[in-house]
Amino acid sequence: MSGVEEQESLFLTDLGRRVRQARTVRGLSRKTLSHTSGLSERYIAQLEGGQGNVSIILLRRVANAMGVRLDDLITGTEAVPDWPVVRDLLAQASQAQVAAAKIALSGSGASDGAVRQRVALVGLRGAGKSTLGRLTAERIGWTFVELNGEIERESALSVREIFAIYGQEGYRRLEQAALRRLTEHPGPMILATSGGIVAEPLTYDLLLQNFYTVWLRAKPEEHMQRVRDQGQATLAAAGDNAAALQDLRAVLASREPLYARCQATVDTSDVPVATMVDRLTAAIEARFGLAERAAP
Repeated sequence: MSGVEEQESLFLTDLGRRVRQARTVRGLSRKTLSHTSGLSERYIAQLEGGQGNVSIILLRRVANAMGVRLDDLITGTEAVPDWPVVRDLLAQASQAQVAAAKIALSGSGASDGAVRQRVALVGLRGAGKSTLGRLTAERIGWTFVELNGEIERESALSVREIFAIYGQEGYRRLEQAALRRLTEHPGPMILATSGGIVAEPLTYDLLLQNFYTVWLRAKPEEHMQRVRDQGQATLAAAGDNAAALQDLRAVLASREPLYARCQATVDTSDVPVATMVDRLTAAIEARFGLAERAAP
């Protein structure tokens, strides 16, 4: 193999890895991606395996089907002339400089340092975000909001209908808009997010900057059982539980570094709901000093 052929092989291998990572972190199976992109599962498997002779048009269809930007999968195409300079400056910047750059680029303005009583629950489907969020909000007297519920209310469409009409990209756009409006909510709030919100960098950063984020962590087997108990058979199809669990493990593994960016983690494995609520309440009280203020 010549040097050029080796470089092309490495490029296709790295490209396949990025496609596979983007698909997995969004919880998409190859079958689902095949359906939404109009490409065969065999082609996607070859692409992810580094064996695809990729056409830019076909790759664009893959990216659009996942709701990601094409440059998330391929580097080297800079639409903004100054991008190489900005990229290199960011690579050398301190954390404080990066934070200042994000504030300037987002137009959100500098933080006033005030502690806002807003909590966002993050985690894979079946983590207990809705159940624990509602129970904990009732206990401490805060408002409970489900992000998907806000999206449905504002769009007058169900999440299923949004995906059917607008696809992954359309849903994520509505999700970010709804979250941005919730950052202006005046009172204390506990927000239950979607499991895949961590896969959208701008939306997730908006969440991290404006909410006290708590990762509700559980074992893959517990996620599977809770989804099954909720009657959502798509994740755990009868007769194919082993494959479904393997897919869930892959999604969880790909998202763990993102979930780990949350300011707090609450383990919900192998304990009753009442204990989960106690743990989440304790994490919130510790952050906002609610217990101290409630004390006589």
